[in-house]
Amino acid sequence: MTRVAGTDGVGTVPPRIPQQPAAESGSHRTELDARLSAELVSVVSGARRRALRDGDRQIDTAHLLHSLLEAGPEVGAVFDGAPQVARLLGYLVQRSIGYGLRWRSGVEDSGTVPVAAAAGGRPVVAEAGWSPVAAGAMEGAWERAERRGDERARGLDLLAAIVTDPQARAVEVLRRAGVDARALLLRIESAFDVEDEFEGEFELEFGLDFERYVGGGDPGCRSNR
Repeated sequence: MTRVAGTDGVGTVPPRIPQQPAAESGSHRTELDARLSAELVSVVSGARRRALRDGDRQIDTAHLLHSLLEAGPEVGAVFDGAPQVARLLGYLVQRSIGYGLRWRSGVEDSGTVPVAAAAGGRPVVAEAGWSPVAAGAMEGAWERAERRGDERARGLDLLAAIVTDPQARAVEVLRRAGVDARALLLRIESAFDVEDEFEGEFELEFGLDFERYVGGGDPGCRSNR
């Protein structure tokens, strides 16, 4: 994290808002985006803007959750109906005037800081204006996509990675809104299972590779849907 030396030369003062180091604002951000679906690129950009606008020190999982809910129907579909999504958004918008004020004096950290260099060539978001928990969630999203054989992580990958950490601020917001994080994770996994089943049936019936079919020949297109 970027720090500014005090005028007396002693001590440091942490920045009040997420800093955008040259690495993240240039080639590093491009590298991050290359591993994300178009939807998730938009989610990350929205979370970054929200953190800057609200004067928060880092992008955290509550910023990511808020942006995920606004990104499109895929994420909203795994919640228990529109009223639950509306209630959750209602809690999230109160952050800057209510419960979120106490978060400004601390860092979202579950005690496990993401490693400085990820295996397999994955880009690292730690210390680039992200909370340790949010950075870990991004790593978790990439890992989920890799296990599934996708080149890019999707919004549901990130949501699943977020809700598995009980110390995440997003999970605290979910509890406040009456959302069962464990049940939510099961619905996320079910959504992926249904998608895989549909793709298998499509390929059996039509004799076509589903990913190539929907992407005009690009096997990596599914991550951009």
